[in-house]
Amino acid sequence: MKMSKLFVQTLREFPNDAEAMSHKLLIRAGFIKKLANGIYTYMPLAQRVLTKISNIVRQEMNASGAQELLMPFVQPAEIWQKSNRWQAYGKELLRVKDRHDIDMCLSPTHEEVITQTVSETINSYKQLPINLYQIQTKFRDEIRPRFGLLRGREFIMKDAYSFHTTQEDLEREYEVMGKTYTRIFQRCGLETKAVQSDSGAIGGKVSHEYMVLVDTMVGENNVFYCESCDYSANSNHAISILPIQQTDGGFDKEETIDTPNIKTIEDLSKFLNINPNCILKAVAYIADSKPVLAMIRGDKDIEETKLLNALNALEIRPMENEEIEKYLNAPAGFIGYRNVDKTKVTLLFDESAKGMKNFVMGANEKDKHIVGINWGANFEDDINFVDIAIVKEGEFCPICNKPLKITRGIEVGNIFQLGTKYSEPMKALYTDEQGQLKPYIMGCYGIGVSRTMAAAVEKYHDDFGIIWPKEIAPYHVDIVPVNIEDEAQKKVANEIYEKLNALGIEVVLDDRLDRAGVKFKDADLIGFPIRITVGKTINEGLVEFKQRKDNDIIKLTPDDAIKKCQEILLN
Repeated sequence: MKMSKLFVQTLREFPNDAEAMSHKLLIRAGFIKKLANGIYTYMPLAQRVLTKISNIVRQEMNASGAQELLMPFVQPAEIWQKSNRWQAYGKELLRVKDRHDIDMCLSPTHEEVITQTVSETINSYKQLPINLYQIQTKFRDEIRPRFGLLRGREFIMKDAYSFHTTQEDLEREYEVMGKTYTRIFQRCGLETKAVQSDSGAIGGKVSHEYMVLVDTMVGENNVFYCESCDYSANSNHAISILPIQQTDGGFDKEETIDTPNIKTIEDLSKFLNINPNCILKAVAYIADSKPVLAMIRGDKDIEETKLLNALNALEIRPMENEEIEKYLNAPAGFIGYRNVDKTKVTLLFDESAKGMKNFVMGANEKDKHIVGINWGANFEDDINFVDIAIVKEGEFCPICNKPLKITRGIEVGNIFQLGTKYSEPMKALYTDEQGQLKPYIMGCYGIGVSRTMAAAVEKYHDDFGIIWPKEIAPYHVDIVPVNIEDEAQKKVANEIYEKLNALGIEVVLDDRLDRAGVKFKDADLIGFPIRITVGKTINEGLVEFKQRKDNDIIKLTPDDAIKKCQEILLN
């Protein structure tokens, strides 16, 4: 490809509305263009990257025994109503009506379509198991699209679905897909970590996410992991063993005391000269339009995905002060569980509160707290303790009891054991060996193709631009004649270009009339793995050879530069 013909426009500055470095660089380097909030056009450079990722996915999925198909992007409400997700999915599902006034939606995922497709095609255990996948555009109407392709509304995804007669066979395929995913991301030049995760709107009881661990703060979730064993989990799924701490407030008796204008845990602990873990904190929410009061130890925080799951709710938000007064009959900052009307308010207690003694809590009165509270002695009903807390770094691994560490991660893939979540409500059945009708046992396996491209940029870049892994780079070599009007430089640059093309190496010849500095900056910005510069040293029979990942420049003959390209790219 000649650079003068390549449909690309690089920018001197980063876009003002971009936060993530991958978002900034993909726009500035001419890979994507914004059409609307969370919706982008993939320019030719990006399309080449996406094609390479997709080809790797296809090769590995086919090798695993899966078969590719392509399902509709627009789907009728009818099948979503069968699975009970038409209302449950929330506002991320973009609902529309066609010209016949029939409810339709733009697909965020394809569980319903694939379940119906298989149920209409396979009716015997003899035809199972089967794994079917597609690479398809999806749309989720995110309320706050952020970070470019990392959290857009329209995106490209590989989703696969497996169908089984037994849980054991599902678990076998789950392991096969796990190994397949590891190979896919390795071939894309990305190291990933499989972490336990929440299943979210997809459903199922067992799921793992494949995370690219990054140093930047745009990773979607904290990932907790143990260096002494294999335990790792997304923050919305992580559990821990708490350090042994003093959680006895030391108060001899229960009494209500004055705490004037003391509303925060920090202020209360200083006022009473106790540790925050001796205070029972109340956090008020509205979940699916219903009031909820979550009680947790003062040094811990609520993990809202865990809370959603505990409530079996879809949406959650903190209560406003007026709502606290209305539902809890208490002022904000002084809330406790006492006198809460449990017929109107759902009450939950985090497991961290179990060992607390003689602790402190809001008295449901302005400027007052209760001290010296104990479980059982002061609370007549049984309490249901559940895990709704965020794990903190330094808490202990639930497997080996060693300290947990934390990092940030970008999700690029996920796998789920769905069980019969879709086959039962949709009455997707097969006939087993005894002639009885049974629902399929299903698995689901997704890879964000466009997200993988963005994650690679987030992981591999420097102050000058993108550093593409060679496996997914749009082109492998950029040939830069310093002065394209110099006949000797032009001749050698074209010869190298033709020879590399003949070897099947993807190469760009920067034949523009721009200054050499502009060409060098664009080469680094776009992230070509190798740059060959043909300048004045050609009079000595030498060119400059540079690998983008280390930026070291060496001088070689043109033939040796070609050989080095072969060594790096074709071996």
